[in-house]
Amino acid sequence: MSTDRWLHLDGTANTRDLGGLPTTDGGTTAFGRVLRSDDLQDLSAADVRRLVEDTGLTEVLDLRTTAEIVMEGRGPLREVAEVTHRHVGLLPERGLRTDVFAAELDEAEVRAQLPAGWGESVLPRQVGPADEGEPPAVRSYLGYLTDSPDQVVAALRSLAAGGPGAVVVHCAAGKDRTGVVCALALAVAGVGTEAIVADYALTTEVIDAVVARLAATATYAEDMARPVAHHTPRAETMRRVLELVDQRWGGPLGWLEQHGFGPDEQSALRARLR
Repeated sequence: MSTDRWLHLDGTANTRDLGGLPTTDGGTTAFGRVLRSDDLQDLSAADVRRLVEDTGLTEVLDLRTTAEIVMEGRGPLREVAEVTHRHVGLLPERGLRTDVFAAELDEAEVRAQLPAGWGESVLPRQVGPADEGEPPAVRSYLGYLTDSPDQVVAALRSLAAGGPGAVVVHCAAGKDRTGVVCALALAVAGVGTEAIVADYALTTEVIDAVVARLAATATYAEDMARPVAHHTPRAETMRRVLELVDQRWGGPLGWLEQHGFGPDEQSALRARLR
């Protein structure tokens, strides 16, 4: 699974294609449709050419908060007319709307809207009022589904409605917010639990580089102060999340149907990934 799915770019550490994953009906997901990545603001000119000209990238789905986008910058893909950008933040915006892409607004205007202390925590805090017995990462991921269901569905709708061309979905590290959205998308495509878990855990191979990238920024440095092991994704985390989704909502498709992502949209997303 790790031999031919990585895109080794100058400006990211965790970019890979969701193609080539086995489905439960004996098929595979298609290459060049959906990519997942850590943040994109450090892409080189060669990276941009590779993504746009070689990979056929036409869309970016950004799952970060408006604060993160303002603090880290818009990135070179914003200058490419052929690439559409969509922003669906999965974390609370502390009063800001989550359906407005920050790069479409004047930066001074955005900063004026941000309350005092807006930058004190920009990565997902692994806490939750329920499921006290679950590991912190499991609680965090369940929190996306229980506290931000509209945003999760909006992200999947963006993937389903987009195209032609490839889309890259990303957050900061490309493992937590991106991991949950990609897990649901792959479930819709018919990828089995263990393959979804394996794809999630693949970030382990590059976690040192991911942490080093984030630690070098003022935005994420404080959050990266803990040992790398704290940030390393574990297969059992995603396996447990999917187990709880099965128990509570009848599986990922059950969760989606109960939150308004019905058969037609599921079919469209499946077609894009297959």
